[in-house]
Amino acid sequence: MAPLSPVSCFVFICMFILVSVNASTTPNIIFILADDYGYNDIGYHGSEIQTPNLDRLAKSGVRFENYYVQPICTPTRSQLLSGRYQIYTGLQHSIIWPTQPNCLPVSMTTLPQRLKDNGYATHAVGKWHIGFYKKECLPTSRGFDSFFGYLTGSEDYWTHYRNGGFPSTFMKHWYAYDLHDDLRPAWEYTGNYSTYIFTERVQNIITKHNTNEPFFLYLALQSVHSPLQAPDEYINMYSHIKNKNRRLYAAMTTCMDDAVGKIVQSLKDNLVWNNTILIFSTDNGGQVLQGGNNWPLRGWKASYWEGGMKAVGFTSSPLLPLNVQGTITKELMHVSDWFPTLVQGIANGNISDLTLDGFNVWPTISENKPSPRKELLHNIDAFEEKDKSVFNVNMTAAIRVGDWKLLTGHPGANNGEWIPVPDSGIEAFKPLLIPNQQVWLFNITADPYEYYDVSQSHPDVVSQLIERLGYYYNTSVPAYWPDFDERANPAYHQDVWGPWD
Repeated sequence: MAPLSPVSCFVFICMFILVSVNASTTPNIIFILADDYGYNDIGYHGSEIQTPNLDRLAKSGVRFENYYVQPICTPTRSQLLSGRYQIYTGLQHSIIWPTQPNCLPVSMTTLPQRLKDNGYATHAVGKWHIGFYKKECLPTSRGFDSFFGYLTGSEDYWTHYRNGGFPSTFMKHWYAYDLHDDLRPAWEYTGNYSTYIFTERVQNIITKHNTNEPFFLYLALQSVHSPLQAPDEYINMYSHIKNKNRRLYAAMTTCMDDAVGKIVQSLKDNLVWNNTILIFSTDNGGQVLQGGNNWPLRGWKASYWEGGMKAVGFTSSPLLPLNVQGTITKELMHVSDWFPTLVQGIANGNISDLTLDGFNVWPTISENKPSPRKELLHNIDAFEEKDKSVFNVNMTAAIRVGDWKLLTGHPGANNGEWIPVPDSGIEAFKPLLIPNQQVWLFNITADPYEYYDVSQSHPDVVSQLIERLGYYYNTSVPAYWPDFDERANPAYHQDVWGPWD
């Protein structure tokens, strides 16, 4: 073998130094949260929707196939950013509506706050939806250095306007703008598609970032939540899909996929990809009424069946050991686990002073070790009772312990229907309707599609899991569900959704 030339030696040494420096620095973290993204809507699950960038990232990373989120938006986001079950934040009932004086309790330490303590620059782009009625609830008051996005739960992708919605029908006339650049209304983006402008903002943050400090970038995409809107170039890609909602949803999904691809390319162009960990997750199951699909899982968004909570998710990074790149983990994971995983597992930060419901699953992801999580409280949507000694199964709740999953009350989704992709020709089973049934039990490992309720044949397991629900109920705080506040009317605030208290 011929000896290396002086120039080649110099290049090799420089590359070695660069790799060594990157390997020793604290990793950057990008967390991408898709909205209402269905289990059956990503290429690697066999979807007809094209997601080449997501598929490529997942194939080179670690895919999660026993990973759960919450059935709807606010609960997932609150648990991601607090590491606490929603029974401890008062948010166990539903989402936060624009007119409700409510937010993730300001007394709670958030994920970006703790990452800032560990030297991270922190940025939020996209959807907030954990409350904004007072300034203390806003992203830049909860640990983010910057925020570009919208505060409510949904809006027009192009105009960035929305109405007031629930809880009073007259609030449909409370039609106002909701796109903010830190604390100011970002009027100049009216008419620009949200996926484009959020991608552009993320690219700008990456380009301008001071490489002497790590960054945490939380991108909560509007895609693929309703309203179903997409640029024509993407709609035309799916002219063969007959169902209009499915066609528009597919277009929005591929547009989202392209956005992720552009972000990763920006990381590479700015020479920071090799020191970045990317995490992708959905916030809940797909909404079948708006084009999403979770087949072959049972149920959909807003239900406690698997289709409402079992999530698309993966981690991708050159920092992952080679022996785990391209693998699938079936270890139990939950969205609340990201707080300790990012702070302790990736940033090497301290969480000993915090009470968390999440677990550090970084060894599970990066070393293929067993998950420390053996139990998962999906939720208890409780009403207050004087006698808490026996758990009332009229309350809607769900819990997972080992292989077992118990549901009580009203799990949703028309008793858990199985919904195939429109025009697929698949004839789905119909759930057995038993009048006044309030308890279901499944061995979710052996029966991941929840075909066989075994509550009658395993009364001992039912009793054990109801006892666990009782434990959680007795430690929970009451659900906080305030009435609407007239002061929220955007007409009082220059026709912009924002704080009013």
